[in-house]
Amino acid sequence: MDRAKRVEALREVMTEKNLDAAIIFNFENQFYFSGLKAITYSRPIIMVVEQARQSLIIPKLEEKHAKEKTDANPIHIYHEVEGRGSTDYHELFDKVLNGIEGSQVGIEFGSLPAELASAIQEKGHDLVDIQADIVKMRAIKSGEEIDMIKESGKLVSGALKHTLENSGSGKSELEIDYHGNQYLFEEISRHHTDSTLDYFVMSPSGVERTNMPHVFSNTRKLETGDVIIHSRQVGLNGYRAECERTYFIGAPTEGQREAFRVMLEAHLAALDFIKAGVTAKAVNQAALDVIKEAGYDSYVSHRTGHGIGIGQHEEPSLRFDNDLVLEAGMVFCVEPGIYIPGVGGFRHSDTVVLTEDGAEVITEYPRDLESMVFE
Repeated sequence: MDRAKRVEALREVMTEKNLDAAIIFNFENQFYFSGLKAITYSRPIIMVVEQARQSLIIPKLEEKHAKEKTDANPIHIYHEVEGRGSTDYHELFDKVLNGIEGSQVGIEFGSLPAELASAIQEKGHDLVDIQADIVKMRAIKSGEEIDMIKESGKLVSGALKHTLENSGSGKSELEIDYHGNQYLFEEISRHHTDSTLDYFVMSPSGVERTNMPHVFSNTRKLETGDVIIHSRQVGLNGYRAECERTYFIGAPTEGQREAFRVMLEAHLAALDFIKAGVTAKAVNQAALDVIKEAGYDSYVSHRTGHGIGIGQHEEPSLRFDNDLVLEAGMVFCVEPGIYIPGVGGFRHSDTVVLTEDGAEVITEYPRDLESMVFE
């Protein structure tokens, strides 16, 4: 993947905004521009892009990783062992700032810690937000990115299938997740040499738990009469796709049948409507119109969908207030949901790639009610 072209595109933004440097702190953006995907929960990594160079401030244990994956030069190392050099990344950041000529520095306003932003200002630099520019760059996927997302779409669909078709009364949420997980581990090990896997899964079950749209799987055992929302994401080599299905153990009630029908109709309406040239909020409205006509609009608690790629949730979002005109190359999860106390939660999700001719659904498993009932 041509990271150099991405850095050059960032430098074009810098030129347009008269920026002397860009500080990249968000770990997803660092991966996008450099190829480095590191564990950053306690050891910060800072990427600095100037017109003539790109540099990294990283902990010692990531030095070899950074040299293997990135074109950064210089790489500034901080240590956790005494006597080997700087042990404070703030000190290294200060040193890098001293080398920046000019007065304008671009940062991600939503990501850079306040202490680092203050350090930049203390050097006499003005801060300019480049977050929206990076969002726009990432929103339009390249052909290579789309190919990887499509492969993740195949994998996530297969994992979902293995979980649903191994579900049954008496099995816990964690047990049913296992079947899809095992499929992923075996399939990727067999067919994707030297690849990395990111995955996310949750299977809230029962009327109460499915009314919590985001809740992790636990040891609750499935019972006859349960509704389950099985949600999966798979990221192969850093690029993700999502697939979700609402299904039942045993026959659903009449109230559940009707709520499922409305959810499915809204889901299909949004999938049919989404394409390049329409606005993000119009896609949201296409689903909401179906739900509102059925009298379920008070049971909607989230947007119709979100972008996906490197991140689990990316901009653009399919929200009521997003006037953005969608473009070919964008990738979305379409997932209108209905959550009814005493009845249950209902949500399907599919990943779609926008093309010049429309939208290609890249995740696949039956959506109809008859296919969603298991014993």
